[in-house]
Amino acid sequence: MNDQKPKGASKSKTESTAAGDPVETLTYEVALAELESIIARIESGNVPLDESLRQYRRGAALVRRCREVLESARTEIERIAAADLVGRADDAKSPSAR
Repeated sequence: MNDQKPKGASKSKTESTAAGDPVETLTYEVALAELESIIARIESGNVPLDESLRQYRRGAALVRRCREVLESARTEIERIAAADLVGRADDAKSPSAR
């Protein structure tokens, strides 16, 4: 018995699982991939109106999630950069640095 999955199987499983997961639990990458998939489906024009609206609402939530994750990352980068600047300033003030 061969339990190995085809090469692309794990990605499609992740995408199909993500579609039902709460948006707040998704990583940036998963949320972005799902958003891109939703956009492609809606743009294809082959989705009934009510499903398009449902997908649009999910897409809007995914956009918010992506923005939240990016904002959190930006804040963390700024915090790290500020700590690095403080450390450099402290090093410059120490007598051994002169």
